[in-house]
Amino acid sequence: MIRHVILWTLKPELSELEKQKAASNMKFKLESLYGVVDGLLRCSVYIDKMESSTADVMLDSIFEDKKALDNYQVHPEHLKVKEYVHSVVCDRKCLDFIVD
Repeated sequence: MIRHVILWTLKPELSELEKQKAASNMKFKLESLYGVVDGLLRCSVYIDKMESSTADVMLDSIFEDKKALDNYQVHPEHLKVKEYVHSVVCDRKCLDFIVD
């Protein structure tokens, strides 16, 4: 299995209300991919951060294998979500790793 973890920072020019709405939209859209993308075994998005956080949104997902992750990257529904995400974030960090 492959664990795919992403941390995003929302654009600083967004108001706090806009950031809350953007984070909620990201959570809904990303978690909606579960059951749509083959090989996506788990998809959780965290938006309730503590003050000590240096990111605004976290995606924690698990895929059957590398092929499933690769297919997710080009899946039409994921590409729609990705377009939205790019419109509201200014920074992205990714960590992919193998889990037993």
